[in-house]
This record gives sequence, C-alpha cells and structure tokens, in this order.
Amino acid sequence: MVNAANKLYAEAIAAHGACLSRLARGYEADPDRRRDLLQEIHIGLWRSLGLFHGRCSVQTWVYRVAHNVAASHIVRSRRVSSRLVELDALEEEPCPVDGQAHADRRHSAAKLLEMIHRLKPLDRQIILLYLEGEQAASIAEVMGLSAVNIATKIHRIKKLLGRQFQEGGDHAGR
Repeated sequence: MVNAANKLYAEAIAAHGACLSRLARGYEADPDRRRDLLQEIHIGLWRSLGLFHGRCSVQTWVYRVAHNVAASHIVRSRRVSSRLVELDALEEEPCPVDGQAHADRRHSAAKLLEMIHRLKPLDRQIILLYLEGEQAASIAEVMGLSAVNIATKIHRIKKLLGRQFQEGGDHAGR
C-alpha cells in the first residue's frame, strides 16, 4: 500500500508539480512562506494518497488537497497576523529584448496577483484554478459546487478583477 501511494505521489508530482508551485504563488506572496506552503501541500498530498480510491481523477484529487491545504494556511496566517500578506515580488523571469514591455508585463502581473490575494478564499481558489486552464466542470468537482455556480462565479470574479485593474487595483477585495 505504501509503495503504491509513493508511486502515485511521484506520478502526481511529475504531472502537476508546476501547477502546485503556481498555486502556492497565488496564495502566498512571501517567498519563504510560499516555500513552507508548498511543502505543506506536498506533505498533505503524500499523506492523502493512501485514501485515494479513484472516485475522481488524480488531477482533481491533487487540486482538492492543494486548495484545502492552502485555504487552511491562509486561515492560520490571518489568525497570526490578522491581515492578508502583501505582495513582495514576482519570481524572476528571463529578460526579453524589450525591457519596457517586460517591465510593463511584470507590473501588470504583480497588480493582478495582488488583487487575487485580496479575494475571499473561495473566490481565490476558483480563479486560480481557472487561470491554470481548468474548465468550470473540473473546478466544480474540486470545489464541490455545481458547474453553473462555478461559471457564474468565474464571470463575476473576472468582471470584478477587470474593473479593479482598470481603476488601478487599489480597492479592497470582496
């Protein structure tokens, strides 16, 4: 049983490890705390795979565990600091030829990520999965909500973020 769980963990990380890193980045701005969160996600996933019985896809299981761990992390962080973390910086990207375009993209990405950090945890989970390219039906499976509800929430969150982005992104979350 342990060997099967270890094998499944290795396969899940090979397939979804990059997504987990991006997810941690969407939940935690501080690089040190982000590494801690990612480690917590990996531990939670490894522990949970012994309970995986194939009733959903491995991807759905991975996202479900990761988002539950991340949501718990945010709740603990709020208890400790009683405020959301601030965005420190985006990870370094390769420098393109056009330095100004690169700077503009990084600024826009940082602004968007900061606005996502201010969303309610449920809305943050939904939009992060959406930004990973997941469809409403698979997000619904992860979140335990209906696909119609998820599609509606995605539409509203995108509209809210778009409006805030156009207004400078200085508004508090919902």
